[in-house]
Amino acid sequence: MYNAVHNVVLARSLALVSLLALPSCVDRVDELDTAEAALLSCGCPAETPAVLAPPADQSLAFVLDATGVQQYVCNATSTGAAWTLVAPVADLLENGFVAGKHYAGPTWEANDGSTVIGARAQGATIDATAIPWLLLSVVGHGGTCIGRMADVTAIQRLVTAGGLAPATGCNVDLLGATADVPYTAKYFFYRTSILPSQFNTRCGATP
Repeated sequence: MYNAVHNVVLARSLALVSLLALPSCVDRVDELDTAEAALLSCGCPAETPAVLAPPADQSLAFVLDATGVQQYVCNATSTGAAWTLVAPVADLLENGFVAGKHYAGPTWEANDGSTVIGARAQGATIDATAIPWLLLSVVGHGGTCIGRMADVTAIQRLVTAGGLAPATGCNVDLLGATADVPYTAKYFFYRTSILPSQFNTRCGATP
């Protein structure tokens, strides 16, 4: 019995040390049962531009996949007509399960009802066939004050596919037409860290 208890205590102690030494994608660092996940790669894309790195006091908290559409409407312009982005409509996925939704604002809402609203800070076109990668600053929160999104302070949209406005189908005779363009992306959510900046995980940050 002593050996079994000792092994459990030792394993948890090592997990806690790993968490303190290696900030990671784990959403709740105080939950030692998830400590194993802390040792996994956060999956920052190697090609993330430095311009998209969050401020030095931010550290990666969790990552959600998105699958949905970018909605467009055909609007009049000074030179005729063009597709205009209306809003994203997507499911947010974690390990294949729906963990929330993404919609106009742009807003990200977790299953617990907490929401975060972002505003574009920087962008970079990585793939000419896909919507840009973005760094977004947080401009508001909503829903429950203790939910998953409640203390998110920066967001990145990376690894995008699809989502660009259609190349055809919008002219002065088709004003008001709509188009839903499928897209996928990964959203990287950050929280303000009390640790020195060198210990914070930030996709795109230079060593």
